[in-house]
Amino acid sequence: MRKLIIRLLLFAVLVGGAVYTGLANPLIEWQVKGALVQAGVGEKRADCMAGRMTQRLNVVQLWKLRQGMAPQAGEPKAGYGLGELIKRLRRSQDGEAVAVLTTSAGLCSLGLG
Repeated sequence: MRKLIIRLLLFAVLVGGAVYTGLANPLIEWQVKGALVQAGVGEKRADCMAGRMTQRLNVVQLWKLRQGMAPQAGEPKAGYGLGELIKRLRRSQDGEAVAVLTTSAGLCSLGLG
């Protein structure tokens, strides 16, 4: 039992270190891009937005945005577009994260991201 606890703690430290040092960024960026595409954002724009968002937001903010994207009663599950996405993300109560998402969407649509 003690070995299991030590292994779990070591795993947590390694994962935390990977996230902190940026080694996990490609995986996080890939997940953010996938969530944006599922929401109805185009593949090219989602790729651009995910890169900007993972550079400017921390993992906790990205996780809160992911939770805010979850549909509530009466909302479509996928393919709802950027406007509905922004409306849903306002539920996260993180103004900085919503601002990063909207500016990333604008800059990436103009090709400036």
